[in-house]
Parts: sequence; structure tokens; C-alpha cells
Amino acid sequence: QLRLVESGGGPAQAGGSLSLSCAASGSTYNEYALGWLRQVPGKEREWVGSVDTGGLPSYADFAKGRFTISRDNAKNTLYLQMNSLQAEDTGIYYCAADTSEWLIWRGRPDYWGQGTQVTVSS
Repeated sequence: QLRLVESGGGPAQAGGSLSLSCAASGSTYNEYALGWLRQVPGKEREWVGSVDTGGLPSYADFAKGRFTISRDNAKNTLYLQMNSLQAEDTGIYYCAADTSEWLIWRGRPDYWGQGTQVTVSS
């Protein structure tokens, strides 16, 4: 079992930045691919990006060039640095984990965090 707890959400101005963290506990963290998904108003939950066990990140097109995903295996923590925020980035951001990065991309990971709200005002 893996427990994921996000932190760092909140309000931000358009064009600004926000950093999210996801602390993991309860299992062998290094064996899991990790990722971020989000639920924005009026849309289905979507993949933001993920990082494999080796630390190689992948991003959705909307995130490329603006968001950075990284993991610190020593701290059992996943990060999402969001820059150049837009109002369209408003939503609930979820941390996710699975032994298969593909399942994270598909939105079907074994483990989810509780979500953290990000609100971007223009």
C-alpha cells in the first residue's frame, strides 16, 4: 500500500507560479512511477505528466514548457512546478502512483492522493 498526500495548492495570479508536492509513505516508493493528473471544470480528468522510476519525465502538451515534474527518492516526494499559469489551469490536482507509468497516463493508477485545489485568477 502506498499513501499519497498532496500539498501546495491555492490561489495564484495568471502568469504566476505555484509548486505542488506529494509525499508518499507506506511502501517501496522507488518501485513506482509517479504522476500528476488534474480535474478542471467542465472537462474529464486529464493527465498532466509523470515520471518513471528512473526520473525521466513526460508531459501533456499543455504542460510542456510550463510545468516541471521531478521526484526526490530520498524524501519520497514528488513535485510539480507550474509556471506561466493560466486561468485554464484552475482545477484539482491529484498525485498518482503505479508500477506502470502507462496506467498513470491512462488515468487508472492504483494509488491516488486526495487532491489539492489550484485556482488561477486572471
